[in-house]
Amino acid sequence: MAKELPILPSTAQPADEAQTEPYQYSRVFCQKENSPPLRLLMEFLTSHGQTPITPPNMEDAMLDEWAWVQVTLGYDRHKKPIQVVCARDRGTYRDVFEAEKKLFLDILSAHDDIEAGLAREYVERAKFILTTRFSQQDMSDEGYDFNGWILEFYQDQCNGIVQIDQQGFYSPQGDLIVDLSLKGE
Repeated sequence: MAKELPILPSTAQPADEAQTEPYQYSRVFCQKENSPPLRLLMEFLTSHGQTPITPPNMEDAMLDEWAWVQVTLGYDRHKKPIQVVCARDRGTYRDVFEAEKKLFLDILSAHDDIEAGLAREYVERAKFILTTRFSQQDMSDEGYDFNGWILEFYQDQCNGIVQIDQQGFYSPQGDLIVDLSLKGE
């Protein structure tokens, strides 16, 4: 269940999780009211040469559901899949949405340049946050590309801005506009 998946920046992982396996988190703060159905994401990934692997027990009707919460998508049968979570400004996972939003508004408040202001506006107006989580130890170049396509889909389809932990916020053109790396802080 999505409630068991802590959506925390990788620098703030619980101690027991940090010792077992490092995870990378990335997000898209989306301003569109609703997340597109998963079928549209699958079609987008396929059209870009990706072959998403869905859980074997996933019913076809779930692909048309707009109010989905969590899905696991594989890109290689020999690698761990990417967990994708959608936390909205309403519903069961609203507390997760609000905590994430507050965390990043606090982080962005320390920056006073134009780009940080733009990122802050996206975070403030977000209606949902699409978060991906994957094992850094088991990720290949193809997996990073696959994750990038997921982020791009939500950025483009949902008027969103991408944030990647230990890196920062990215413009729609893929330029780092707010550096949140350790060297940038």
